[in-house]
Amino acid sequence: MSIIPKIICIALLPIGVLFVRCANSPEVNDVEVDIIAPPEPILYDLEAIRERGTLRVIIDNSSTGYFVYKGQPMGYEYDLLDLFAKRIGVGLEFHLTTDLGSTFELLNQGVGDIIAYSLTVTNERKKLVSFSHPHIQARQMLIQRKPDNWRQLKRHELERSVIRNQVDLIGKKIFVRTASAYVSRLKNLSDELGGDISIIEDYPSASTEDFIQMVSEGTIDYTIADEHVALVNSTYFSNIDVLTPVSFPQQIAWAVRKNAPSLLVAVNSWINEMRNKSEYYVIFNKYFKNSKVHLARAKSDFSNVFSGSRLSPYDDLIKNTANELNWDWKLLAAQIFQESKFNPKAKSWAGAIGLMQLIPRTGMAYGITNLEDPKSSLEAGSSHIRWLDNYWKKKVPDSLERVKFILGSYNVGQGHVLDAYKLSKKYVGEDINWDTVAEYLLKKSFRNYFNDPVVKYGYCRCTEPVEYVESIYSLYEHYKTLLAKDEHIESSD
Repeated sequence: MSIIPKIICIALLPIGVLFVRCANSPEVNDVEVDIIAPPEPILYDLEAIRERGTLRVIIDNSSTGYFVYKGQPMGYEYDLLDLFAKRIGVGLEFHLTTDLGSTFELLNQGVGDIIAYSLTVTNERKKLVSFSHPHIQARQMLIQRKPDNWRQLKRHELERSVIRNQVDLIGKKIFVRTASAYVSRLKNLSDELGGDISIIEDYPSASTEDFIQMVSEGTIDYTIADEHVALVNSTYFSNIDVLTPVSFPQQIAWAVRKNAPSLLVAVNSWINEMRNKSEYYVIFNKYFKNSKVHLARAKSDFSNVFSGSRLSPYDDLIKNTANELNWDWKLLAAQIFQESKFNPKAKSWAGAIGLMQLIPRTGMAYGITNLEDPKSSLEAGSSHIRWLDNYWKKKVPDSLERVKFILGSYNVGQGHVLDAYKLSKKYVGEDINWDTVAEYLLKKSFRNYFNDPVVKYGYCRCTEPVEYVESIYSLYEHYKTLLAKDEHIESSD
């Protein structure tokens, strides 16, 4: 399963003008180019998506959208998307963007098939996309900072210190996301109040949660967020007030291309079913109701929403080991998460121990006796990986393809993988890759294959190594997608 790499240059499309902004190059000026009209949406509906095998999703890295916590991909939108993708029988690819103004163009270009961005349904947006049935209804709320001494104030004193009457917003500067529904709502509110609210869109790449954090830190005084997002973030930032509404309840939904009716029908059918299942409410409560869990994530060093790019307490060890192997450290981290979930004390039913889940006999073969020690486990695991790399080098010259053979062999043993390799040569020919070998690994549970003369190691119920490799690469893609921004910042420093 592959995931679209993050696009660095994102198109913003106001009426009649194309602006190109390079998100990772702040020193580059905007370039203005005249255009006649936006192109027609790409024709790519549910049948084509199923044929491709992946649903492409435009989403943001946020505490309610899509993030990684202690090595595990999570998020309200992510959990729902994972269930929907399984329903239609495809995998998921993610495209991250903080630029809300670009999402509709990216959708219609085919970079994504669905926008899962907590979009408010508006009549203007309906001209560009088709919205699913809403999965949340939420008011837009004013985010403001409590006074510095708010803990010493009585409740009525605190109430007098913050804005509760929307009329008091006249003349105030409110910072909001570019191209968000908050802009149109504040313009309407200004008309309703008979006075001007200063609407500031000076941070086109900032997310709603970035603005909330700016309010908490005193960089700005006010912003707007949907109620469910506001309430979650109030557990992270105790000095913000999120109780003043600026709108009636509004519909929050996913969006698809207007020329993808079959995908829309599938999404709507699934949402209707989900809203009648307890599973949906378990997911909703997981991200929007459990304040203690929210706070734990916010304080954790291993949540990439607020705290950077750490996956585990052992990242530095993993990076050093991966460098010695000439692997991307995120790939090795994905393998370790798959093996032990970064728990150095983990023990399997088969007697495997430690971060890299080796049995003591294998550890001793590399001179390692204490496999519960993270450094020792990584040393033994990397030694075994190097041995497997040497084992497969002549048979699989391509180093990137060879990694899959190494991982499969790490899980089930090189003997069963070698049997599948020989079966592939016999039935397919010399052009062998992991996909063909995985096919014959699965066939090794059938008598006519495990009794084949080229097979040495006999019967194998080999779904586990095939799924093992798929899971590691899927997780690796999540890590690459979600940690890309933070690693760019680190390298710039």
